[in-house]
Amino acid sequence: MPKAIFNTHVISVTLFLLIYLIKTVLLLANKSQGLAKFTKMVKVPEMIISTLFLITGVYMLMQVGASKLLVIKVCMVFVSIPVAIIGFKKSNKIMAVLSLLLIIGSYGLAEMNHKRVEKQTVDSAVSNTTAANYDIVKHGESVYTAYCQSCHGLGGTNGAGGVDLTMSQMSHEAKLERIKNGASSMPGFKDVLNEQEINAVDAYVETLKK
Repeated sequence: MPKAIFNTHVISVTLFLLIYLIKTVLLLANKSQGLAKFTKMVKVPEMIISTLFLITGVYMLMQVGASKLLVIKVCMVFVSIPVAIIGFKKSNKIMAVLSLLLIIGSYGLAEMNHKRVEKQTVDSAVSNTTAANYDIVKHGESVYTAYCQSCHGLGGTNGAGGVDLTMSQMSHEAKLERIKNGASSMPGFKDVLNEQEINAVDAYVETLKK
């Protein structure tokens, strides 16, 4: 995934959240004139930011795939927008706060898996690349079991939050990029996996495709 797309998404989400936070604070503080003035001032920027937010979000969804967490995130965002529009239009504080919480929650879901990946133990019987019977697919399966199975599930068939790898149409280069640097809720593994382990995982994932 191009870094420019990801960075644009992060910036647009942050600005979108900031605008709604300011609006909500003004509404809760009964600053109707201040809210009206701020809303008018950010009308055009908000439209641009919202468009960038949605376009980059849809693009990332298409690239990453519909994981359970990502689907929930997208649903929360799409629900929050009409709730916010109605809430601010009718000066409904409950709806405004609910919309803000939905946006914050969706952002939190995107970030919850971006955490430091701990080094795991991989079966030494299959990870010895100098062995005469070394099998890169078995090596990759062992690495997958240690690092990936908790999210992508047994055999890649969609676990707690990862996409269904059996349906992946990603290219070899795209998969390597994803494993190294991560995307959306998936962390990058370049700091804990070496090149051989990354290539091994890619080789194993390739065998999962239907």
